[in-house]
Amino acid sequence: MASENESDAELEENYYTFLNLPRDATTEQINTAYRKQSRIYHPDKHCDVDSKKQAEIMFNRTKRAYEVLSDPHQRAIYDSVGVNGLTTEGWEIVHRTKTPTEIREEYERLAQAADERRLQQRTNPRGNITINVNATEIFAPYDETEMPRVEIGSMSIAQSIEAPLTRKDMIIMSGNLYSSNGNGSGGFVVAGRRLLNKGWLEVCAGAGNGFLVGLKGGRTLSPKVTLNGGTNMSFREHGVIPALFSTLAVQLDKHTVGSLTLNAGPQSSMSTQIDHSKDEYALSSSFVIGSPHIYFGLSYTRKMIENEMKLKLAVKVGTFGFMGEYGLEKKISKYSSVTAAVSIGVPSGVILKFKILRSNQSYVFPIHLSDEIVPAAVFYASVTPVIAWFLIKKTIMDPMDAERKNVEVERTKRRNEQRLLAKRQEASAAVHLMQSTYHRIMTEELQKTGLVVTRAVYGCTTENSSTQFKPELSLDVTIPIQCLVRDSTLQLYDSSKSDLPGFYDPSIGDNKILRIEYTYQNQFRVVNIKDNEAIRLPLP
Repeated sequence: MASENESDAELEENYYTFLNLPRDATTEQINTAYRKQSRIYHPDKHCDVDSKKQAEIMFNRTKRAYEVLSDPHQRAIYDSVGVNGLTTEGWEIVHRTKTPTEIREEYERLAQAADERRLQQRTNPRGNITINVNATEIFAPYDETEMPRVEIGSMSIAQSIEAPLTRKDMIIMSGNLYSSNGNGSGGFVVAGRRLLNKGWLEVCAGAGNGFLVGLKGGRTLSPKVTLNGGTNMSFREHGVIPALFSTLAVQLDKHTVGSLTLNAGPQSSMSTQIDHSKDEYALSSSFVIGSPHIYFGLSYTRKMIENEMKLKLAVKVGTFGFMGEYGLEKKISKYSSVTAAVSIGVPSGVILKFKILRSNQSYVFPIHLSDEIVPAAVFYASVTPVIAWFLIKKTIMDPMDAERKNVEVERTKRRNEQRLLAKRQEASAAVHLMQSTYHRIMTEELQKTGLVVTRAVYGCTTENSSTQFKPELSLDVTIPIQCLVRDSTLQLYDSSKSDLPGFYDPSIGDNKILRIEYTYQNQFRVVNIKDNEAIRLPLP
């Protein structure tokens, strides 16, 4: 089975590095680099048939890089996600008069939509399993002479499947089961949904605790206002129970959405909610007036993006009492995360909650530790998840992650094997085509005692020495490096050197360095730089 973290580390062309340009290169720099490289690879500069064929390949690459980087629209797309962005499905609807910023935003929208489609294909169906555990006897034993009992108080399972029929129509099938103290219930619903102009319409029918029919719909009223609503009729043994619900959502600003929800039925309520979200944090507030309770809720989420974690705090106060909750969510893979939270309240007591989210499948385990706020229960509820996470991470997750990375590196190498062979052949051809340019630059630099590259090597070093290269995982790049010298100056930028003309990646996924031995003003010097490190020679 393929890893969910399937790598995108394909051998994709880096147009900036191929022309030896910084990512913020000006139009003048792009034109200069194109002219310089064209003089080396233009087919008319070479006489024999084989050289002309090789030059044509390199010249076409040069021309393609120039076409993309010299066009602000193509460059904006390329800067966002590289070559794949230039062929992304949906670009035909993007007007060329849009600014580069608007194009980047449009690509991100299209890329997100594509990711969501792939996620849906991978994770359909979606569902939830909740297992409520009663462990109150641990901190309030019924009988001191017996071991505390830990029981499953209730369990619920909900599952749904979406089956597209056409681009606008789909069938949704969902079901649920609930069991508590030996009693159970369940039901299923089948719905048909159609996408309309600026909206959608859904008709559903189901059975469980009586027969159920319903109608739902939604519509975008303006770029900032949406309205969703519906009604259903539940046919019970003692009569028909109608219900009505609707939600009006308004985009208040770029980061804030407000909504008003009305529910009319057996448990009627009216609620208003404001959600404010930025890259660093999210804040949400709600006020609910209904039967049987009225309450106010406030939640705060701190997004620690670098650590792939979220710190969550929440509080609710109302006629039912109060509840405070704190917890932490940790992303453990591309589609999976785990959450641990502690809920403290009256009359609920102390509850430790574990949640595992796997794409659209969630598994929730609320563990009721105490009916009252007991300090010991709060302490152990807070400490236990931290210790458990540390042990699981060190003994299970870290070894699995290391193994997954190794497998992914090998998979990437196999996937790129043919492309890598072509890159080797292309690098060899490029060096052959550089010969006349190399001799011309060498002559010029020698005459003025300028920058003369005596030896340059790119690749992986041995484990015992940072200057000793592995012969099978390194290549001589003296000629390509010398050809980049201009007016006794060599400038390399902060990107992988494997995309420079005359280079290739000898070992995908491994760390590499570039060693340059050169003379300047008759003084011999040596410099070692990391693969993605920028440098300007001669050094001061």
